[in-house]
Amino acid sequence: MSVVLPASPALAPLLARGALLSPFKHPRPDADFPRDRLVLRGLRIDLARLAAYERVCGFATGDDALPLTYPHVLGFPLAMRLMSDRGFPLPLLGLVHTSIEITRRRSLTATGEYELAVHVGGLEPHRRGTEASVITEMRSGQDVVWESRSTYLARHRTQQKGETPKDDRPPLPAVAEWRLAGDVGRRYGAASGDRNPIHLHPLTARLFGFPRAIAHGMWTAARCLAAHGAPERTRVQAQFRAPVLLPGTVTYAAEGGRFELRGGERVHVSGVVEDLVP
Repeated sequence: MSVVLPASPALAPLLARGALLSPFKHPRPDADFPRDRLVLRGLRIDLARLAAYERVCGFATGDDALPLTYPHVLGFPLAMRLMSDRGFPLPLLGLVHTSIEITRRRSLTATGEYELAVHVGGLEPHRRGTEASVITEMRSGQDVVWESRSTYLARHRTQQKGETPKDDRPPLPAVAEWRLAGDVGRRYGAASGDRNPIHLHPLTARLFGFPRAIAHGMWTAARCLAAHGAPERTRVQAQFRAPVLLPGTVTYAAEGGRFELRGGERVHVSGVVEDLVP
């Protein structure tokens, strides 16, 4: 069922609700989940907030082009409303964003008017627990111009030795070294609205088992894509493989349509950019 919202919901109350309900969730692949399709019509971009996002992610500023990853930010409050719902079986606390696939069918303008729709695609078993997919669509008029599929993992199994998939391809050639400041999570959180405590301060990150704050997965993907670039019509796939601790130093590497973000020999993010024009 489609539910049309009058405005984008505020993230802070959704995060609080999801945190309070998390201890009562019992994740499993065959659990039921909310079937609503949340719709936001007549969406206009806040240009000041967009400019802050472009600055922190490294995108060019001052033109009318909407960055490839920005519709994810616009749709995230709707996704959070679904994932913080009492009927969503995965606990919001500890939920890990594991991947995203984005398809852009044409270039998007920052001054356009759009419709957003978000729904839960389903649940799947994962070697470490249960993974949910969340689908976001952006329309201009009647046409779907942008869509994404994000996966989120709730861990409730002990990973067995030898289960981790291996990538035997050689490392991509290094392009640049980036020194990441300790406030990247706070700056991205202010621009995107995603103020998950694991990204903000060392003290709050330690509550969830991290020695320091970690960068948002979507910041790492956006930062890589700002450096890599993408065709007008494109499909991008990114896997979030290991957290990036803040502050820290990482290596951006790329070749052809592939890119990755590394810390030493550890790959944090790997991705592929595909041109959809025949």
